[in-house]
Parts: sequence; C-alpha cells; structure tokens
Amino acid sequence: MRIISICPSNTEIIDYLGLTSRLVGVDDFSDYPEEVRSLPRLGPDLSIDMDKLQALKPDLVFSSLSVPGMEKNIEELNRRNIPHITLNPQSFQDIADDILTVGKACGIEETAVRRQQTFLHTVEELMKLSKTVDHTPVLYWEWWPKPVFTPGKINWLTELSEMAGAKNCFRDVELASVQTDWEDVRKRDPDYICLAWVGVQQKRVNPAIVMKRQDWESMKAVQENRILILEEALYCRPSPLLLKGAVQLARKLHPAVYEGLDLHYVP
Repeated sequence: MRIISICPSNTEIIDYLGLTSRLVGVDDFSDYPEEVRSLPRLGPDLSIDMDKLQALKPDLVFSSLSVPGMEKNIEELNRRNIPHITLNPQSFQDIADDILTVGKACGIEETAVRRQQTFLHTVEELMKLSKTVDHTPVLYWEWWPKPVFTPGKINWLTELSEMAGAKNCFRDVELASVQTDWEDVRKRDPDYICLAWVGVQQKRVNPAIVMKRQDWESMKAVQENRILILEEALYCRPSPLLLKGAVQLARKLHPAVYEGLDLHYVP
C-alpha cells in the first residue's frame, strides 16, 4: 500500500503504527522519524504540490485539519478523486481515535488496537502520577509571540499540562487557540513560561526577548528564571510524540515524582 502524509502529526501517527515503510511522500515539515527525511517532499503543508503528489500514485493520502488552512489541499484532493482521510485531533482521545482510524484504513486493525491501548495506558499512568505532586504550577504556553497565540481549554496542551502535574493558565478560555496580548499574560502571572514557537527550531528561540516585554520583569516566572525553551515537535503537533514531551516536561517540573518513571512505550 502506497501512502502519503501531508502533515507532520499524521506522519508521526503512521510511524507509531509501524507503517513508515509504506510512505512514498510527505510534506516539507515532516521530520520524524529520521527515515522520512529521504522521501519525496511535496511542499509546505499549506501549499502541497498536487501534481507531484498525484504522480506518486498513492493508494491513500492523510491530511489534517489540525493545520489551519489545510482545507484547500482537501478540496483539491476531492477534485482529483484521490483517496484520502482527513484527521482533526484536538485532544489525547482524538489522537487515540486517529491511531485506530489510520490503522484500520491501512489494514492493520489489530496492531492499531494494541497501539491505541498502549497510548491511552501511558496517558492514564501520567495522569495518576500528576495527582501525587505537592504543588501544581501554572504554565503559560507561547505558540507565537506577536501576535500572541496560546492554547486554550480545548487543546492537547491543557491535558498535557495536567499530565505533567501543572495547569495551563489559559484553561479558562473555551477555545483551542487563543489570540491575546502580553499584558493579559502578565496579569495572569504564571509560574513558568513555556516557549514552543510553531515551526521554529528550539535553538532559534531566544529567551532574552521575554525580558524586553513591557513590565514582564515583574512576573515571578521572569524573576525566578523559569523560562523553558521547548522542542516544538514535542508540543505543537497532535501526535503520539506528545507523550515524550509530557514526560520531559514532567521531569523538569517534578523530578522527584517522575524521574524514576519507566515508560518504554513512549515514542
């Protein structure tokens, strides 16, 4: 079976199911696992080269509405009658459901059921541990600095925060993505500032920019140097890699609680 992924989170779900060898093409931003870097590149996820995609003669294409603007790719797939499945995960349960959806579509339903159960078991174990922490810090997640975008209640990072023994400071906003401003963040005065800019490599994010924001020097996260530069791929994509991100964050926040955790089934 020849499959194509035009979104990094889809590529990571496909890998979690052991189907990477069936991929014949991916979008430009798919970078995990390492093997996909050598596959034909079909362009940025919002500007897929459909002629090149069609020339690869896929049996099935996986797109995702978790990427705003993906709709035009889906319209073109429909117009060309190319078989495709569109995912749209916003929560860990959605990701678990998508693991099963992808597995069924690729003819490995039994494997998919096992992987789905493993995924959900890991989530459950992390949630259990989170109930044992002494202090639950409040986190500000920054997806983009100007204009400010941060995850709201209806997003996987609110769940991930809980799994790591913390709280998302914008969990009160009933949105997946919140556009706000620096003053709103300052007033909320989170315990930690988590910078995970979408599409920007970790090494290119400079924490010094936070110090230059008006009145942010009064925030406890800044005063106590609790600014975390996090790997975008582990926090900004709705895929099983979020489990790895959750464990890494949990060990930073509560090392005594999570350090001995042995999760061999984390990607």
